[in-house]
Amino acid sequence: MDMRMRGKAVLITGASKGIGLACAEAFAAEGCTLHLAARSADLMAAAKRQLEAAHGVAVHTYARDLSDDAAMRALAAEVGDVDVLVNNAGDIPAGPLDVVDDAAWRRGWDLKVFGYISLTRAYYERMRARGEGVIVNDIGNSGENFDARYIAGSSGNASLMAFTRALGGASLDHGVRVVGVNPGPVATDRMLKLMKRRAVDWYGDESRWEELYDKYPGKRPATAEEVADLILFLASPRAGYITGTIVTIDGGIASRGSII
Repeated sequence: MDMRMRGKAVLITGASKGIGLACAEAFAAEGCTLHLAARSADLMAAAKRQLEAAHGVAVHTYARDLSDDAAMRALAAEVGDVDVLVNNAGDIPAGPLDVVDDAAWRRGWDLKVFGYISLTRAYYERMRARGEGVIVNDIGNSGENFDARYIAGSSGNASLMAFTRALGGASLDHGVRVVGVNPGPVATDRMLKLMKRRAVDWYGDESRWEELYDKYPGKRPATAEEVADLILFLASPRAGYITGTIVTIDGGIASRGSII
C-alpha cells in the first residue's frame, strides 16, 4: 500500500535504537526526509549511513540530550518545519513508589512527559499556521493499565494520554492531527531493563526475566517494527480522519487487565 508519504519531512526523537530507529526505517522506506534526534552521536551516524544507503533519502541527525524544555525548543529551532513529529524519547524508571525516588521520577518525566509537551508546543503552532501536520506520541499501555510496580511510568503515560486526547480533539479544526500509540512490552533494550526490574518484583531475581514471556499473549513481546508500522499508518494521509485518540498495540494485555 502506498502510504502517500514520499517527500514528507519527519522528526523522530529517541531515534538511535528500538522503536525510534524502527520508525526511521519505516518512514525512510516510504521516501521521507528524516530528522533524527537522540543522545548518541555514534549511533545516529550509523543510522544515517544505513538509511541513506538503503533508501536514498536525506537523513539529518542531532546528537542531543533532550531532557529539558530548553533542549526541546533548541531542537525545534534547529530542525525547522516538519510534516510529522514522532515523540518517542523516554526512559521513565521502573519500580514501586518506595523504590523510585523524587529525583529519578523527575528525570524521567522531564525527558518524556514534559519533553513531549514541550516539543508538541513548539511544532503545533507551526503546523497550525500552515494548516497541516501530524504529531504522533509514542506513549505506553501502562497509562491505561495502571501498574503500581511502574508507578512513575503509569502516571506519566496517563498524563500524556490525556494531553494527546485533549489537543487532538481540537486540532483538526486547524488541519492538524494529534494521535497516540500505546505499546505494551516491545522487544527493545529498554524492555530488557524493565523486565529485569519486574523479575525482581515477581521472583526476587532479575536473571529470571525471560520467564515472564510465558505470561504474554503469543508468548512474546511485540516487535519494534510492528509498532513502527502502526505509527507510520497513523502519520499518513491514509489515517486522515483519526485524531484525538490512542491506539493500543499490546496483544490484548490491557483489555484483559494484566500488567504483563
